[in-house]
Amino acid sequence: MDRRYPDPSVLGGEVGLWTSILNYLPASRAREAVAEAEELGYGALWFGEATGREVFTTAAILLSATSRIQIATGIANIFVRDAWATNAASKTLAEAYPGRFVLGIGVSHRPLVEMRGHDYRSPLATMRSYLEGMRRARFDAVGPEREAPVLLAALGPKMLELSRDLADGAHPYLVTPQHTAYAREILGEGPLLAVEQGVVLTEDRTEALRLARSHLNRYLGLPNYRNSWLRQGFTEEDLSGEGSDRFVEALVAWGDEGRIRERVHEHLDAGADHVCVQVITDRPEAGLGREWRALAPALLA
Repeated sequence: MDRRYPDPSVLGGEVGLWTSILNYLPASRAREAVAEAEELGYGALWFGEATGREVFTTAAILLSATSRIQIATGIANIFVRDAWATNAASKTLAEAYPGRFVLGIGVSHRPLVEMRGHDYRSPLATMRSYLEGMRRARFDAVGPEREAPVLLAALGPKMLELSRDLADGAHPYLVTPQHTAYAREILGEGPLLAVEQGVVLTEDRTEALRLARSHLNRYLGLPNYRNSWLRQGFTEEDLSGEGSDRFVEALVAWGDEGRIRERVHEHLDAGADHVCVQVITDRPEAGLGREWRALAPALLA
């Protein structure tokens, strides 16, 4: 298939940040946090959508508080708004903040979709129909000179193929560098690949595993992730209880700044265009400025 994909520079560089911590901060402090991330030199800030703030209004708040950093949804849930609404929101932000918005969309997870009263039907077919709907949608307003890139939350082979064929690339979450290489093989050259990497900035292994397990616990019961991890070579035994040490350390990097840099570069060497680093903490109300500052020299050198 001969198609043109965006240049990887639209992701803001090789290293960005991923965080859900902004939900724990009032909007004024969230603005200060993203402004600090921009000042430190991070290329992008990614955030998700579950039961916290709505993603497009949040993106507008963060874009308005900055002038350079990319703001990316990781991801906007396609089951909770129709394709026309997502298309309109994306075009609105891309026109207002040229070249600074990245649209990540995904099917989320059955429990999160059904608790809102929606029908979690065939995720792959729904995503295909949604992307086609976005392309057909009317938008009777001033549009952007350049559309925001569209990345799919893709873990398995079929969704990765869809990311290649109908979107601009993929945004895998909770994956190893080996999965990054697998994803790049399916995507081929051209499609964007922006992967998330959880990290704990401590040299205390006991503390690192405690924090990593507290982070992973919320995902262990979600079939989409469990199936992905089984495809990545983990066993049901690895995924039982709070997860084996092997599993936890494969998903969450820990150590000093140098060790975390090594894991980030494993993804880049495996074919990622961009790695969004998610610092894991048990004090979300305090924000992440300290960790972001500590990591910046190692990750952005």
